Amino acid sequence: MPRKLICIGDPDTLPADIVEGEVVVVDTSVAVVDQLDDPSIEGVWIARDQLPKISELRGISQSGIMLRDMPEGVALLDSDLRVLWANRRLVEWSGRSEPSVGLNFYEMLSNPEIMGPDFCPFHTALATGDESNSTLHTEDSRYFQVHAAPMVHPVHSRQLVVTVSDITEEILQQNKLAAIHQAGRELADLRPTEIFMMEVDERIDLLKENIRHYLSNLLNFNIIEIRLLEQATGNLMPLLSVGIDQDAADRQLIAHPQGNGITGYVAASGVSYICHDVVNDPLFIPGVADSRSSLTVPLMLHDQVLGTINIESPEINAFGDSDLQFLEIFARDIAFALNTLELLVAQKANTAQQSCDAIHGAVALPVDEILNDAVNVMEQYIGHSSEVVDRLKRILRNARDIKQTIQQIGQRMTPLEAIPVGGESAHHVSLRGKRILVVDADEQVREDAHQLLERYGCIVETAHKGDEAVLMVRGSDDSTIYDVIISDIKLPDYSGYQLMLRLGKIMDYVPMVLMTGFGYDPGHSIVKARQNGLHAKGVLFKPFRLDQLIDVVKTILDFNEEIKASGVVPPKPVDMEEPAESKQHSDGNPPSDPS
Repeated sequence: MPRKLICIGDPDTLPADIVEGEVVVVDTSVAVVDQLDDPSIEGVWIARDQLPKISELRGISQSGIMLRDMPEGVALLDSDLRVLWANRRLVEWSGRSEPSVGLNFYEMLSNPEIMGPDFCPFHTALATGDESNSTLHTEDSRYFQVHAAPMVHPVHSRQLVVTVSDITEEILQQNKLAAIHQAGRELADLRPTEIFMMEVDERIDLLKENIRHYLSNLLNFNIIEIRLLEQATGNLMPLLSVGIDQDAADRQLIAHPQGNGITGYVAASGVSYICHDVVNDPLFIPGVADSRSSLTVPLMLHDQVLGTINIESPEINAFGDSDLQFLEIFARDIAFALNTLELLVAQKANTAQQSCDAIHGAVALPVDEILNDAVNVMEQYIGHSSEVVDRLKRILRNARDIKQTIQQIGQRMTPLEAIPVGGESAHHVSLRGKRILVVDADEQVREDAHQLLERYGCIVETAHKGDEAVLMVRGSDDSTIYDVIISDIKLPDYSGYQLMLRLGKIMDYVPMVLMTGFGYDPGHSIVKARQNGLHAKGVLFKPFRLDQLIDVVKTILDFNEEIKASGVVPPKPVDMEEPAESKQHSDGNPPSDPS
């Protein structure tokens, strides 16, 4: 094979013994690289006037070294996607020991799956002259992002420069994040039939099992403790413990930054906490004897702390920023799931309460009619037929039992949610079981009294007019005596003040409340009533609000207790100006019914 020499520049500068036919003349040092593929080339001659361009050749050499050793993969492909050159990193990723030159690029990477967005990135770059990107998924579950760019030099326009990046960790993080979001949606995802069939405890158990499953299988956490914050007390109550020592699970903790471990600190501050080494962390209280590090995040809903999740590991520095990010995301989903369960419980309770209210509302006033009629008839038979009186008393007891049974069923079906916010506070406990008599000709007022007062556990009975109220009070025994009597100031037969006077003749103390419209007080009834023992706050102005009604009733009940404690009974009301038609009933007997 004849020898050849590459000449850069003027060939007349060649030595005299060089034959012209053995010389390949090129203009630039870049062109030398293309000619070096010829095995007959034995040397390169550079004319002196071309020597300043030697730096270009040096740059090419240095660039080659950098491309060879750079941390990303680089390859040069021809138009058939064969590898003309590949750097060390790409060869390493291909897992091949032999050179990859001449192999199809996809073959070099063991024919990976093309995931897009461009499913023909190399052909797109060759056809359009523009750059193109895609993601490849290999058999060993690695992900590579490829970027193909056509050569800009016109002589090499059918070649591609391909850069390859390993994005396995990024893709796995994205997949894990998507799995966490999916798990979060499934935490409390119950079908209507499941909600209908499952009790509250069963739904909570299902949620706890789902949380345990996803924390263990998806996030690979094996030592788990979840506590819920009692907003009123600050106590952190255990909800779920996996792998936690029993003594630690039973430990009493409160949301406080001091003396309650990392869990108490996170619940108090609402800030996540990574304990890299328990030995050097003064806040840490172990949940497992061999714990060496922990990760604790708050359960947050609308900037409110609902509880905490604590994860522990027997390894030092077991948790990093990605673990913190994933657990915080999942903690938000848990908080929403817990809130959803609370809403379901409240909705179910509300539905049950509405049903009980509807039933009770339908029977409350008719039962009151039975009570009114029974005491009226009983009044006629007193002293004449003890057997009839006993039967009438039994009717009274049974009628009252009907209302109380419906009320008790409603309270059992909705033990917490049926009571308004604050209904279980100490301020309202004293209302439970108290007997209230409401006297008003307006049926709506009587219905409202049942609805508003009975939700707090009061026992409410009503009457249309004053004579009925007198008979209801007279027909009461020690077990059915009224704790508060609320009357309109204008009744069909006489005024609320006159009712107060009549009741004063058959009661040691009349726990009276008078209702009136704003500015309406015929005959100055309220003034007279206050002069004769009506409590200073024993007035309701219609239409009244629930809180006003409760406050007035509570005031009278408290005053009753003061009277019992002191043993001093206020003087009975006496009206020296009582009209003649009222005086004829001063013995407490009702007037005759003109009808």
